[in-house]
Amino acid sequence: MKRAIPCLAATMLALGAWLGSSVTACASSTQAAPIHYDAGRRTFRIDAGKITYAFGVNGNGALQTLYWGARLMANDPLPTAAPPAPRSSFDPAGANTPQEYAGWGGPITVMPDLKVHFADGNRDLVLRYDSYRIVDGTLMVTLRDKQAGVSVVLDYAVDANTGIIGRSARIENHATQAVTLDRVAAASWNLPPATDYSLRYLTGTWAGEWHLRTRPLTPGATELESRRGSTGDENNPWFAIGRGAEWNESRGRVWFGALAWSGSWSIHIDQDVLSQVRVTGGYNPFDFAYQLEPGQSLDTPVFYAGYTDDGIGEASRLMHQFERSRILPAHAQLKLRPVLYNSWEATEFKVDEAGQERLAEKAAALGVERFVVDDGWFGARNSDHAGLGDWTVNREKFPNGLKPLIDKVHGLGMSFGLWVEPEMVNPDSDLYRKHPDWVLNFDGRQRSLGRNQLVLNLARDDVSEHIFHVLDDLLSHNDIQFLKWDYNRNWSEPGWPQQTPEQQQKVYVTYVQHLYDIIRRLRERHLGLEIESCSGGGARVDLGIMSLTDEVWPSDNTDPSDRLSIQDGFSYAYAPAVMMAWVTGSPNWVNGRSSSLDFRFLSSMQGGLGIGANILQWTPAEDATARGYIAAYKDIRATVQLGRLYRLLSPQERAPHSATESVATDGRQAVLFAFLRQGQEAQAYPTLYLQGLDETARYRYRLIHGKAANGTPEVASGAYWMHRGIDLELRGDMDAAAAVFERIGKVANGSR
Repeated sequence: MKRAIPCLAATMLALGAWLGSSVTACASSTQAAPIHYDAGRRTFRIDAGKITYAFGVNGNGALQTLYWGARLMANDPLPTAAPPAPRSSFDPAGANTPQEYAGWGGPITVMPDLKVHFADGNRDLVLRYDSYRIVDGTLMVTLRDKQAGVSVVLDYAVDANTGIIGRSARIENHATQAVTLDRVAAASWNLPPATDYSLRYLTGTWAGEWHLRTRPLTPGATELESRRGSTGDENNPWFAIGRGAEWNESRGRVWFGALAWSGSWSIHIDQDVLSQVRVTGGYNPFDFAYQLEPGQSLDTPVFYAGYTDDGIGEASRLMHQFERSRILPAHAQLKLRPVLYNSWEATEFKVDEAGQERLAEKAAALGVERFVVDDGWFGARNSDHAGLGDWTVNREKFPNGLKPLIDKVHGLGMSFGLWVEPEMVNPDSDLYRKHPDWVLNFDGRQRSLGRNQLVLNLARDDVSEHIFHVLDDLLSHNDIQFLKWDYNRNWSEPGWPQQTPEQQQKVYVTYVQHLYDIIRRLRERHLGLEIESCSGGGARVDLGIMSLTDEVWPSDNTDPSDRLSIQDGFSYAYAPAVMMAWVTGSPNWVNGRSSSLDFRFLSSMQGGLGIGANILQWTPAEDATARGYIAAYKDIRATVQLGRLYRLLSPQERAPHSATESVATDGRQAVLFAFLRQGQEAQAYPTLYLQGLDETARYRYRLIHGKAANGTPEVASGAYWMHRGIDLELRGDMDAAAAVFERIGKVANGSR
């Protein structure tokens, strides 16, 4: 079959980066194949981790969800798929069927996954079960509307360890006429009927990302979305749903998921008249239209989801484990994030060879492992008004190119990184003067600027090839190990004048596909290259871009107190292994708040540690403090970045306290961070009860910073630290402490 784009299951990176490894894992696990089909009952069942997921073919030929929850016994019966009984003439049989993937047609009243219109005016689409295949551990189920000539192939791939399922769809046009896709979802997830569900999701804005919100799910709909052309920070494509007030960090049934797409997206959550909750996610239907000629197809992004009985904390840990083991591009040999220095705050656009070398020397003396030159090294780039798009070294600032600086950085024992923003262009640039047609635009209409720049139309083959080749040339002629890939504005005027009017709105899909392809090709050409996804902070963080990059930038806001909330919210959906956090100057540039260097370091040590301050202005005492924290961080970073995260005290809603604990995957080490934003009325800091330790093991604790209450034992059992807890003496405003717990053996006779 001729296709409009390559098959997602084979090549699209949001799924391909995981499917290749998960398929191998499933194929080699012959003792417990995770996917089963019962031909007699026409039901499919997936068992993995601690979950069971089941669906079947009902009497109308629809694919109907039967169960999604805690793992069942192998011989436990499942109900036969059957549409809900008619409720009234307004809700006839089949109208509210919890379908796995519904076309908009017939009596349907639930949110459809696929809505189309044909050249002849028909808009009715009823998808019925046709066939299935299980190939190397991946289930592919085909649905068809034979009369309309449309097929949908649903892919199901499951991670055996976490029970997280990845679902996507391929839409195929077998008709003799064109079909336009008006709404395309990757998947729908159906929850059991109940009236006490609540939804948690993440909202934000620039410098204020990752706020955790909770709202009850009531009859009607909640729409989480971005219409911005990229993931956006107003909402993030992640959700968690639990039952009533019974779910918290450690208790309660939680269904959770995330969409792997870096363009405009939508997650639609509604509760129907039967109290059924349905979560549908995929391309944002706003301004969306994707025309398929006969013989063409479209592959959707992947919508991942999981379940746990053990609260939102365990849901986060499952997501973190899944991201590290299945999503990140180097998951087979996941690298620890090096301690990084970025020159932006010290120099802004006033970069030059001598100044960067002085910063590099100071950074290396502190123990930094990666040195990154930020904006201002290229073209006529002396402000954000010019030069963007001209990725050639500014010879006034670097007379001999970047090589002398790179050699200096490498000689100091650090890797070298560079800031780029390749998807954008300033009107005042050589590139724009040569190719004004290369930006998103509508003929004859205004071109709105954001940060004095326009968005290049990566959907065009010539534009995407240009970006690939200029970056490939930059990397080929310079020994660069790292790119900070930035993206600093939303889309506007998303036209593609070179296409016919019927094809122009494909820009929302093709742009992102080409972005993924550019990054994939660069990584294939330059083995060992690492990339950070940055978008004015956290405006492009999702499982799609994460499958191609090594770390992400959660926020431009580096105030260490604000960062406690930002990093806490981030951790609900994404792993500390990818979360960069910088120590910057005080008072902080965002809000003018002053903080100690201790507080700034400890706040940043909860993720990938970086420094962005002007270190040339630090005193000898500050240098010594920084060296001590960097050395301490290197001793604990494997636990912080790759361990199991427990949120002990939440900083959400400007709460005065925050505390996190990370436990190493082998259980040998635990790291505790505690913060007091604002002391009140001489109140004592809350006792902290550790989690995730071995009750029968003995742990010795030591402080990185701070003070524990008198009488705190140097060594105690895991049971002691979890049930008696530890009291830390934090007082006043902006105080912090950190402690390390090392397992040193078992309690005698295993007694408590």
